Amino acid sequence: HMIRRLATASLFAAVMAAGAAAQDNPQTTARLAIEKLDAAAQELARAPRARDRVRALTKTVQAYEVGLDAMRAGLRQTAQSERVLAADLSEHNEKLTALLGALLVQQNVPEASVLLHPSGPMATVRAGMLMAEAAPKLEEDAAELRGKLQELQELRALQQAASERLRDGLLGAQDARIALSLAVAERGALPRRFTEDTEAMRALLDSSETLEGFAAALTARPVDLSGSGAASFQRLQGVLPLPVRGETLRRFNQPDAAGIPRPGIIVSTPAQALVTTPADAIVRYRGPLLDFGNVVILEPERGFLLVLAGLSEVFVEAGQAVPAGYALALMGGEAQITQGFDTDFEQDGGNPATETLYIEVREGNRPVDPEKWFRANKD
Repeated sequence: HMIRRLATASLFAAVMAAGAAAQDNPQTTARLAIEKLDAAAQELARAPRARDRVRALTKTVQAYEVGLDAMRAGLRQTAQSERVLAADLSEHNEKLTALLGALLVQQNVPEASVLLHPSGPMATVRAGMLMAEAAPKLEEDAAELRGKLQELQELRALQQAASERLRDGLLGAQDARIALSLAVAERGALPRRFTEDTEAMRALLDSSETLEGFAAALTARPVDLSGSGAASFQRLQGVLPLPVRGETLRRFNQPDAAGIPRPGIIVSTPAQALVTTPADAIVRYRGPLLDFGNVVILEPERGFLLVLAGLSEVFVEAGQAVPAGYALALMGGEAQITQGFDTDFEQDGGNPATETLYIEVREGNRPVDPEKWFRANKD
């Protein structure tokens, strides 16, 4: 690993020295991504020795997700730069070929024939002078072409190195998720604010035909939130991080894929993305619910419910008090570990958003726009 790291560092140093001037060029993006992935690997190595392994491993998984996002962005930029450069090289090649052809034709014409130019000898002389003037330009273009070929080779080497590091990062992220699952299982139970009546909850589920009806029934059965440590959820508008790294696919009250308007937002995420609590809260429900798949319903403050639906592996139980930033669950899907750098990979950066998380915020038993509370993911 050390040899590979040194080799990769040398590669990026050479590429940077080749003269990419823009601050957000592919080389810079990929170099920063490698630094993020290296930092995540160091976090993973330290996590087993941490006093709070769950919190440490949560940070590790998040560090990997940030690094992988950055690396995918670098690969997308590299692929785009390569396409632009290849097109530029093709255009230069056509111009140089035409100019070389003209010079060769003039060189091979017999002197007697030159004097028979249709426009006379003077025109032949002027043509020769123009060709002589073109020679330095030809040499300049050839030098530029050599430079672009060098840059293309460096971009392809960058792609190869970044692709290998991306695969290492995907494997590291998978190891971190497994370690997190084990740490959650081994950890002592979180503080409980209430113990759910299993029979009553089953009856409530059976009688609920909609998420709205189920949420209304939960609201009608208040629990003691004293001592939960939750800040005023109302005052957190606009500052909470999204529970998962991803992009908003559908906004509040927009129709979903089935054409049904949903009073929440849908966030697209990579497979097995980590979902965390955006704020201190009490877990009011966890489990399957109607057609929403696995659902966790949090109560961050009296009168507010936060619904997260579409989860896979869930780490919490009903009644537990969970702090902000705690690992709630993982999204489903299979992590793509052995991705090649093919056309599809170039288009999406090896980050197919195969999973979707549904987020709903309810205030006083009515849905409100979740984007009033959440800000976009930032590194």
